[in-house]
Amino acid sequence: MITTRFNADRLEKIIAETWRGREECDCLWFQGEWWSAGRLFALADDCEKKLKASGFGKGQRLAVLLPNSPLLHALSLACWRLGGAIAPLNARTGVANLLNTIKMLDVSATVVTEEGGLKAEGVVADAPIVAVTAEGTLPSWKGRQGIPEDDKTAVIFSTSGTSGLPKAVICLHSNIIGDLTPISDHVPGLIAPQSVFLDVLPNFHTFGFIVSGLLPLMSGIRHALVPSFVPVDNTIAAIKEAGVNKIIAVPTIMSFLLGVLAKKGEHLSGIEHVITGGDRLNIQLDARCKEYIGVGIVEGYGLTECSPVVAVNRSDETKKLGTVGLPFAGYEIQVRDRKDNVIGLHDEGVLWVKGPAVVPGYFRDEVNTNDRFHDGWFNTGDVVRIDEDGYIKIVDRATDIIIVSGFNVYPQEVEAVLCAHPAVHAAVAVGEKNNVAGEVVKAFIILNEGAEATPKELMDYCKERLAHYKVPRKIGFVTEYPLSPTGKILRRELRKMKIEKQ
Repeated sequence: MITTRFNADRLEKIIAETWRGREECDCLWFQGEWWSAGRLFALADDCEKKLKASGFGKGQRLAVLLPNSPLLHALSLACWRLGGAIAPLNARTGVANLLNTIKMLDVSATVVTEEGGLKAEGVVADAPIVAVTAEGTLPSWKGRQGIPEDDKTAVIFSTSGTSGLPKAVICLHSNIIGDLTPISDHVPGLIAPQSVFLDVLPNFHTFGFIVSGLLPLMSGIRHALVPSFVPVDNTIAAIKEAGVNKIIAVPTIMSFLLGVLAKKGEHLSGIEHVITGGDRLNIQLDARCKEYIGVGIVEGYGLTECSPVVAVNRSDETKKLGTVGLPFAGYEIQVRDRKDNVIGLHDEGVLWVKGPAVVPGYFRDEVNTNDRFHDGWFNTGDVVRIDEDGYIKIVDRATDIIIVSGFNVYPQEVEAVLCAHPAVHAAVAVGEKNNVAGEVVKAFIILNEGAEATPKELMDYCKERLAHYKVPRKIGFVTEYPLSPTGKILRRELRKMKIEKQ
């Protein structure tokens, strides 16, 4: 059955009920073939047996460093059946570089690929490192016993946030269920019998794990598992072969995907929804998406601490370009000033949210939890403007605001002006310390292929469209931006990059 209502209180129960009687139906596409739900559940049964024999049980945690694969789904189901939680981590980072995070999570074991196991040889970890075969077969092992937590925890996502310091977000079964329940009403047609989701976002990212992967499993629809977005040609081939019609992505992925399609003069057909989140969208991509994919981009907004979706535009027809749409049903919304005082809902300020999707806090981290969570309210750290219709516009992250001579400069405004220049493909504006003004704006530009522009030309362009203190004083040209593993631009790295005085 295709369901848009979840009647159980745990994820593994919802998934089992959704696919009961449909075990022979196609569930997921992986490496050129369709898996039935029964085949996935058989793998989950084997994982459950191996985990239980290892000593894994209620309240324990299992770290996994795996690409998108059926095994990740199977391990998740097995952990939940045994009352434990799964902690997906970035496989490309490797065990050696994640030892502090793995230790913090107090895990029973860490599951890696054979390649990851070879790289981890000689690494001394508190918990055993378990390597799986290319076929996804788990060996037998003896796990360690971490301090047990509540069995209500489903997933623990490790995130660097904007500061670069690691935090581990406790995501309960009820948080995920609470977040996904309104989605079918909020985005009409997203969940339908013929829906095939693209599951290419990395699984250690909450958007990828929950929206691209869990949502189809919980709803009884199909999804195409792609281990990595690059090479882009492989992703395009997967979209075609699996019949993907729902693309869930971050803006960086859409930029690369559309770039390859444009270069080849190729178009995708049959796509019904393109939804982005995880970072700000360059609205110039919307027209390109309509040209090469046939539909526009519907932008949404979320955070790991909100499991993850907070708001999304309802459809391509009703969206307000440049906004992240309306909040999901169930959220209470407040706008506060820098001192956390509640101000008018339509005044510019920091967004605070409250609702069933808001997580209880950070794993064994009272300081950070108390800093962001107060009486059930969560401080998103994002400065917003909410219009009279309730549509939310993300002005910028509070930590990204550039203060020039006491005036606030929002990078997004500067970037939007620069991106409107015909030679500019992408722009990122950051602050640079200045003895006179406190900070000045500097921008890093990626030009369109074959286009030319000088810093002076772009500065003059900005002078005609921005207040003088918002105009970049330095402009540098780059071919790519430093990105986090989830595709977010690392502004803190750009702040460190030097541009010669102009």
